[in-house]
Amino acid sequence: MPLFGKVEADVEIKAPAENFHEIFSCRPHHISNVSPGIIQGCALHEGDRGNEGSVINWESGITSMEVIEAIDKKNNSVTFKVIEGDLMEEYKNIKITIQATPKGKGSLVHWTMEYEKLHENIVEPNTLLQLALDLSKDLDAHLVQA
Repeated sequence: MPLFGKVEADVEIKAPAENFHEIFSCRPHHISNVSPGIIQGCALHEGDRGNEGSVINWESGITSMEVIEAIDKKNNSVTFKVIEGDLMEEYKNIKITIQATPKGKGSLVHWTMEYEKLHENIVEPNTLLQLALDLSKDLDAHLVQA
């Protein structure tokens, strides 16, 4: 069983790609208000919101400190790298990329999680990926209402 891997999935939403991207790249602290069942808190730990190099502390069923590695406004993508927290108990590295692409009147959100497990008995982060898809749906419902 390989230690390195990648899981990815898509979810279609009704909201514009730019609006979805802006939530993750510039306003992640609003996510806990929109989807408190999945994200209970999101605090800026270091840096400035909307800037690469900023560090965000996410509170959900797990705690995760992540640095924003890349923000691509043209392609509506943002990449986070986990640097501390509960996920580091099972993964040596985990990187999460979210890209929203316009599709018809809505968007297609593509989630990618690249990881390196600490040992071969660790499972792929499929539960985390499903939470991300559920979070996307919650955010979509909020953005479409706004």
